[in-house]
Amino acid sequence: MRRWARNLILAASLTALPACASTPAQRGLMVFQQVCSACHGMEHVTYGEMSSLGLSPLQIRKWAADQQMPNGTDDNGDPKTRTATATDPILSPYPNEAMGRLANHGLLPPDLSRLALTLPGGAEEIRQILLSYAPTPAGVTLDEGRYYNTALKWKHIGMPPPLQDGMLTYPDGTPATSAQMAGDVSAFLDGVAHPHQAERRRIGVYVLAYLALMALLTFLLQRRIWKGRR
Repeated sequence: MRRWARNLILAASLTALPACASTPAQRGLMVFQQVCSACHGMEHVTYGEMSSLGLSPLQIRKWAADQQMPNGTDDNGDPKTRTATATDPILSPYPNEAMGRLANHGLLPPDLSRLALTLPGGAEEIRQILLSYAPTPAGVTLDEGRYYNTALKWKHIGMPPPLQDGMLTYPDGTPATSAQMAGDVSAFLDGVAHPHQAERRRIGVYVLAYLALMALLTFLLQRRIWKGRR
């Protein structure tokens, strides 16, 4: 992607950062907004769903308002667009597949919505890929637009190294090293791929607490019944 377009995306995303990015997933959202979204979308995730990571309704509206959504055609048959809303999916920055391939040496950047589910190693595999770029060894020739990466079976990838130490600033003071950002964005993508995981855990805690309470009440009731029969 051209530098000016990337800078425009980064500037827009700064208005929609979590108020206090203190968890890996919240910091990972920052990495997605400021780095990954320059080339990738999350078409199975809406802007509004990011409220679970600390974005306020106003921040969500501002983030969505910077994006344009397809909106049919006009009377001349030309495509129309509209401003995105909180209920819209986070689309790829490219208007169509052809433009995405043209900007990336023929390769289309994948949608990140379910990446942690489709990769065999899940979120950990994402982290390893992000941290396994290396200089191309002597005697190895890669096609244009390919980068050497030891985490992959075929040892090359079409995505340039996306992370550099200190390329962003976390509001909670966490050092933004490449390793930290890789872990954070992997945690974020894992949460995105399992949208109801936190809710299931929360319900699980309530269920366990309820069962523990019922077991205690049953025990106390049983003691009282047997005590009265002695």
